[in-house]
Amino acid sequence: MTIPPAPGPGYPPIKYVQCISPGGLHRMAYKEWGDPRNRNVLVCVHGVTRVSDDFDALARELSDVYRVVCPDVVGRGRSGWLRNPAYYLLPQYVSDMVTLLARLDADSVDWVGTSMGGLIGMGLAGLEGNSIRRLVLNDIGPALNHAALERIGAYIGEQVQFDTFEEGEQYIRTITATFGPHADHEWKKLAADVLRQDAEGKWIRHYDPQLALPFKSSTVEATAQAEAMLWAAYDAIRCPTLLLRGAESDLLTAETARDMASRGPKARLVEFAGVGHAPSLMHGDQIAVVQKFLLD
Repeated sequence: MTIPPAPGPGYPPIKYVQCISPGGLHRMAYKEWGDPRNRNVLVCVHGVTRVSDDFDALARELSDVYRVVCPDVVGRGRSGWLRNPAYYLLPQYVSDMVTLLARLDADSVDWVGTSMGGLIGMGLAGLEGNSIRRLVLNDIGPALNHAALERIGAYIGEQVQFDTFEEGEQYIRTITATFGPHADHEWKKLAADVLRQDAEGKWIRHYDPQLALPFKSSTVEATAQAEAMLWAAYDAIRCPTLLLRGAESDLLTAETARDMASRGPKARLVEFAGVGHAPSLMHGDQIAVVQKFLLD
């Protein structure tokens, strides 16, 4: 696959940090908005099939206050791929973020995580001695549904390609319709962020198809064990936590959201009408909610 070019004028440069897995070394790419000397750091981490570019609007809005760092999780976007796809799992992602935080050399950070990025933040914030000051979980919680994970694995592993960008854009519109209403230029960006041209000029998705392996190999018992560990991590969180939920989300249920508001860090819950999984954080009303929580 082709590696996407660095962003143009008005965007920050792409930086890299070297990380390690049991299979060897890999590079993780990240965008860094704002003054690199700013000690006030915000880390934004995307969902399972998305990229750092999802946070461009949020980062642009907050970069006067924060040094905003948005990584591409390994196997996605501009980052490298793992030699052994069996390690495309939450512990590896948390480990990579610890390496990134060491590179940033910040005493503390605030964290915004969408879906998978929220799980990574949850896992990190539940560890003793972590550096997360405030945590935003975007449409994700500790409850896991095995059937849903199987569906995600099938979708991720599906090999799709398109002759034109317009065909790919229509596909992205369809599979991300639950993000809620967006203008045409916003849909185009959401598609452009995650579509790449291969050597034959076909448009393909940006990630390693082997990301699907852990989803496909998981069992009901393993899912139940993972959920128990996530709830334990959530209950160990001590920092102020904001939970965003698309009111029509089928991944973060209303029941799970209520549970999260009453236990552990007792997250402050905000729902967005007309949105499913997950709020894109591209619109002013969503950005304002995040900004108010972080800067209060």
